[in-house]
Parts: sequence; structure tokens; C-alpha cells
Amino acid sequence: MSVALLVLDVRPAVEYDAGHIHGARSIPITELRTRLKDLPKNRQIVAYCRGPYCVFADEAVTILRSKGYKAFRLEGGFPEWAIQGLPTSSVQP
Repeated sequence: MSVALLVLDVRPAVEYDAGHIHGARSIPITELRTRLKDLPKNRQIVAYCRGPYCVFADEAVTILRSKGYKAFRLEGGFPEWAIQGLPTSSVQP
């Protein structure tokens, strides 16, 4: 059985546009509470931000769990992902 994951980038949109985990959705932490309806409740959500010391992902997990979502924080963040050579994308200007 496979688990459907949604990878959620909670950094500001300009950072997402510059580079993000391939396939991630962008909902900046400042918009998360007002955009919860955009997220499916039947999928596990993995939130990430700038790295292990960035609190945006922790805040997102707290918000999501309080609303009944199955949410987790990605260990590390986008910089660690990219350094490992894992798939990334960017929004072309």
C-alpha cells in the first residue's frame, strides 16, 4: 500500500520561486490558516522551510495538526535537500 504525500513549502513565495523541492506546493506560512481549504485531508503532509533552525515548518505542522491533518516536518529543509542533489525545480521568470 502506498501513502499519498503532499510536500508543502511554507517559505515566502519568492524563495519558492527561486528553488524548491520538485513537486512541492507553495503555501507561505503567512497564508496557511486562510488556505487550509486548499489542502486535502486524506493525504499526509510534509512541511519544509529554510532548514533545521527555521520555525516555519514547525508552525505549519502545529497549525495543520490542530485542524485534523496528518502533518510532519521534513528533517532539514530546502538547502539540505538541494545539497544532497535531490530533485529540485524553480519557477522561470
